Amino acid sequence: MHVAEVSAFGGPEVLRLAERPDPAPAPGEVVVRIRAANVNPTDLSVRSGQARARMPDLKAPIVPGWDLAGEVTAVGSEANGYRPGDRVVGMIPFGRIGGRVGAYAQAAAVDPDWLAPLSTDLDDATAATLPLNALTAQQALDMIAAPPGATLLVTGASGAVGGFATQLAVRAGLRVVAQASHDDEDWVASLGPAEVVARDTDLATIGPVDAVLDAVPLGPASAATLREGGIAVFTRSPGGDPPPGRRFEVVLVQTAPEQLRALAADLEAGRLRTRIAEVLPLAEAARAHALNEAGGLRGKVVLAP
Repeated sequence: MHVAEVSAFGGPEVLRLAERPDPAPAPGEVVVRIRAANVNPTDLSVRSGQARARMPDLKAPIVPGWDLAGEVTAVGSEANGYRPGDRVVGMIPFGRIGGRVGAYAQAAAVDPDWLAPLSTDLDDATAATLPLNALTAQQALDMIAAPPGATLLVTGASGAVGGFATQLAVRAGLRVVAQASHDDEDWVASLGPAEVVARDTDLATIGPVDAVLDAVPLGPASAATLREGGIAVFTRSPGGDPPPGRRFEVVLVQTAPEQLRALAADLEAGRLRTRIAEVLPLAEAARAHALNEAGGLRGKVVLAP
């Protein structure tokens, strides 16, 4: 099978197309024929080598990628729940398994608990944008645990995690203040927040708020408007201490089969929305990373193995 592998740590040019043996399912695994693999910021850190700070055993060549959509082609013994031909979406816990399996490939042998079923109505590229980003958003909101009516600031609401978090928080009855990228205010407003603020807004002027989900992340500056007793949850370490009487937490996404099933059902039913900027063949993985590093995207870049 073809994979896009990191041949050595460095810039986008180190991604190359390579041939690897077709995977076979071990007991308790299924093989998924991958039709779409989402490109996430964490993939860029794997390629550059920055991820070795938290994954010191990471060595090139390595196949990156967390998010996938496709169909089951083989089932190992003791693997219950899926059969060949089933459409699935899933998240490989790349960090937890030390990069042993990646989604930038035509196929992967995975744990069925990393997957959720898909209907025939949702295309693979759209589905692949869901798992890591929506699970991160939902798990961050679970950490915040704000009651209905509370005010939540979401930074980076134009992005995937922030966009999903805005929609999920609005549905949970929170009053959401969503920070949008330049010229992206209309999209963010369509997600239902009570207020949309521009990226260059002084966040200290909009509060106070009960909680912050810093999906950019901006770091401690995002908590400038956080009331006493409030919590800010970050998608990376904020690199600073909270103001007195406030709490900082970091969300580290976990596989959660039932949660992923519910989120996939929401996406299929139109209760969650997502965006795709471009779909590229696997051979153009380097270009996909370059596009992400350039910034300014309106939606995700997805690879089609």
